[in-house]
Amino acid sequence: MLQLGAIRTGFVLGISLLLAAIIYFFAANWGGLDRVERIFASAGLVALFYGASYALSKFRSMLGHHTFLSALLLVGGCISFGAAVALLGQIYNSHADSYSLFLVWAIPALLFAGITRYHPFYLLSYVLIHLTLWFYFFPSSMPVNHSEAALLTIGGLFAIINLILFILTERYMGTSSPLKFISFIVLHTSLLLMTNSFVYENAGPWMNLIGVSAIIAGFYYFTRVRLSKTYLAVNALAASAFAIFKFIELAVRHASTAFFFYGLVFVALLLAGNVFFFRYLNKMGQDDDGHPLDAEHEQSAKKKPRRRSDGNVAAVVSIIVTALGVTIGSACLIGLVLFTMDSRDPQMIFLFLSLLFAVPMILLTAINPTVRYTLLYIGYLLGIVSIVWINSIVVAALFALLFAAGWIRLEGRLQRFISYGLVNLALAMVLHSFDFRLELTILLLAIMNAAAYLFHSRIRDGITQQQIKESSLSFTLLFLFWLTFFGDMFPYSYAIFNAFYLIAVSLLLFQSIRRNLALETAISSVFWFAFLVYKYYDLLWSLLHKSITLALLGLLTLFITYAIARRSHISDDNDSAANHNYWQRGFLLLIVIMLQFGFLTYQAVTSERLLRTGDSIKLELAPIDPRSLLQGDYVTLNYSISTLPQSVASGLESRGSRQKLKVVLAPDAKGVHVFKRLYQEGETLASDEIVLNGTTSGWGPVYYGIETYFVPEGTGLEVERSARFAYIRVSANGNALLERLTKE
Repeated sequence: MLQLGAIRTGFVLGISLLLAAIIYFFAANWGGLDRVERIFASAGLVALFYGASYALSKFRSMLGHHTFLSALLLVGGCISFGAAVALLGQIYNSHADSYSLFLVWAIPALLFAGITRYHPFYLLSYVLIHLTLWFYFFPSSMPVNHSEAALLTIGGLFAIINLILFILTERYMGTSSPLKFISFIVLHTSLLLMTNSFVYENAGPWMNLIGVSAIIAGFYYFTRVRLSKTYLAVNALAASAFAIFKFIELAVRHASTAFFFYGLVFVALLLAGNVFFFRYLNKMGQDDDGHPLDAEHEQSAKKKPRRRSDGNVAAVVSIIVTALGVTIGSACLIGLVLFTMDSRDPQMIFLFLSLLFAVPMILLTAINPTVRYTLLYIGYLLGIVSIVWINSIVVAALFALLFAAGWIRLEGRLQRFISYGLVNLALAMVLHSFDFRLELTILLLAIMNAAAYLFHSRIRDGITQQQIKESSLSFTLLFLFWLTFFGDMFPYSYAIFNAFYLIAVSLLLFQSIRRNLALETAISSVFWFAFLVYKYYDLLWSLLHKSITLALLGLLTLFITYAIARRSHISDDNDSAANHNYWQRGFLLLIVIMLQFGFLTYQAVTSERLLRTGDSIKLELAPIDPRSLLQGDYVTLNYSISTLPQSVASGLESRGSRQKLKVVLAPDAKGVHVFKRLYQEGETLASDEIVLNGTTSGWGPVYYGIETYFVPEGTGLEVERSARFAYIRVSANGNALLERLTKE
């Protein structure tokens, strides 16, 4: 199964690199293309994805992997459609990050989800719909001041949508649906945010009741109606998050010595609840479908394997709750010390407390693990504060020995990994005390961890050997990766470290896959991809060079992956889910695809018509320089007509937030169009007057949909300095497009 996943990853990576090469090729020549060529390039990328998806669905020589890749490229086609819509906005300087962009994108994603029932389309639709709603209520281009009632309505809308979605997925889409899991989490997140008493001063207490009721309902449903350890654990996390959220609110309002003392009591209660709840959870039984066990089903359920996901989620939630308890407990202790010590030196108190908490928990193994590890990590956190604050080689060496002793005495995999990392931190502080340069410190730590990895096989105990191997390998790669960011320690050291890192991690990755070593494969994959992501722009040159390099890497990756699949006889034929050919419903897919191209064509044609036939006006502006999520760098334009006269603006404020209006403009003596009045329906315009559609939040400036001007990366400041006027094309119905910026 590991090799199958690695083969899929290789194919996905190879195709992604080839597609990225195509994108970079167009990007390299983007400035030399006119508008029509850019439109065809954007639409061509969409056609490339869909065409490749269809072609792979008919391919029969890839050991069954073709249908998996075909489905993946179909999703890529839908994603590229959204990118094409964003590029059209860039070409015609339309709204950046507008809710309409995500709405147009979400429609075909929903249709594809309904046709294919493929989970990635459900997830894509979910994300796009939520982005649509978010940018509708909180547009990036226009500040909107929502009232408390409006904010509650918005939060309630997100909560209701996710509640309905959770019910539907729970009822009709099975217990394994990732959409169900996400909607459950977002539901509780929405309810939790609405309990914020700093934002909802009047409704906060009532929202607390609703939040608590939802948590109680969750516990009842998942214990009495449909037993599920996974969702009980997540529901417990929601309960813990609610309690911690309320504690933080109280801490902000009532910080004092007494409060921090009660905070420690709260942590004790939180941990006790954590212990008892998960002890209860472990005693519960359930069948593979998540139903409660009764006498009729108990015997048959015992014969079935337990699902690992339940235990994994419960363990993760327990760790999160424990970590939050550690954080709050440490904060309360630090607060107590700072409040009681006044101006006296508190660092020695932190040192004493850290030893007081850590040493007994290292020595005493019979204590409940949750309590033990919580107190231990409170001691560890206070120890880190002591190391940094005191900055002494003796203290750093003392805690290096303490963390090492903790590693020896602890048994859990995660606990030992954390202790191993803290040993590295303490050793780094020891080396820092000798005034070693940071680069040399990192290099020495990399060598020490590499030595531990190379000699781990000499340890006879299998569990200890495995834990040293995974810890030392992770930190060796981490420190080597860190070294690739430093300049030359000696001649050509930057190039040497980067080349050595890439070669070493690549060899480790392929050897791990070949030998079917899951741990090494996972760790080396993370660091290999991290290097590609973070170092790409440092190591390669222009966009054209990037395109050629990516294409060569993509072809090489596909060749190596296919060779490994052929040699290992790794086939996808037995994976029915991955091999479902969605192009069997080609007619329905073709309709959606044609609708996408129809929209792109309509958007381009109407924009071109407006640029060619619209009335040209000249406006004065004052720009600033932000960045779009999808469309790159742009300049936000603040026109002189954006700020209305106070007499007009005050009348709009009384009407409430977010309203559409029509503004009448007329040229002044210099030919620059200025504000004249608000347009009244049915009135007659003078020959030199023109109407422009706008939107206002009621108290801020007016937005006309021409506030974004996209520029090459890094040139926004230059535009700010030079641009003083904008030429706009306005249609007969008042819609406008930004044509160009000028100095005069």
